[in-house]
Amino acid sequence: MSDSRDDFIIAIRSALLQKGAKQKFSIFFLISLSLAIITLDIISFPATIFVRSLINDAIYRTSAYASTPIKMYSYSHEKIRNHLSVYSDNEKLLKELDTYKSKKFNIEYLETENKFLKQRIDIYNSNIEETSVLAKVILDKESPFLKSFIVNKGSKDNIRKGMPVLNDFYLVGKVIEVNYFSSRVLLLNDLNSKIPITLQNDNVQAILSGTGSKNPSLDYLPENYESDVGTTIFTSGKDGLFKAGIPIGKISLDKNNKKSVSLFVDSDQLLIVNIIGNVGENID
Repeated sequence: MSDSRDDFIIAIRSALLQKGAKQKFSIFFLISLSLAIITLDIISFPATIFVRSLINDAIYRTSAYASTPIKMYSYSHEKIRNHLSVYSDNEKLLKELDTYKSKKFNIEYLETENKFLKQRIDIYNSNIEETSVLAKVILDKESPFLKSFIVNKGSKDNIRKGMPVLNDFYLVGKVIEVNYFSSRVLLLNDLNSKIPITLQNDNVQAILSGTGSKNPSLDYLPENYESDVGTTIFTSGKDGLFKAGIPIGKISLDKNNKKSVSLFVDSDQLLIVNIIGNVGENID
């Protein structure tokens, strides 16, 4: 029994000694190979130079191919980022352009509004010396062709036929019937309404004719004359009833692209009006 155990121990020691010899040989081989490569690199034989150049070329090309995806990713990422940046800048410039256009339109509107306000101030100053009666609308008389309303002022308050009726210095119509406590006002869009007017800036004379609908029309314009949309309409004063320069409305286009006059005052919304006296004589 003891002999067999000793043989087993001897076998294990022998294996360990063989394994240690192989490890020592492997280390020796690697050291020798390293020294040989260093020596060949120092001596620089033509053959080693050629082999080394081949190895370098292979390494360089492999590195180039290996780095291509990274370069393509960087290039694509940069291109996409530049594209998004250009798109964002373009959107920003478009918004700024819209802002400048809006400011331009606001300036044009303010210039027109300022001019119109000056005209209203002049009209107001010219009417200061005239008597003005404040009246309340108490009844509307409206039919497909008749556009008028009743106010709570009459001959008791020195109201006479032909007196112009204004709302916020805009012409609304004229008094056509006077009672003791009330009067009837014919609106500008009534079918029977005819008012001599003048067009802003051009000094063109015409007649504002009621149509029975919301917007009156312009009649008797000069031949071949084309009125501009947005032109302000004023009374001309040629009838001797209305003072010249009272604003009425602006030329506009209807849904059929036909020109008409859009009145400054919506007669359906009237509650209080001013009846201006000392303007004209009574009419029958």
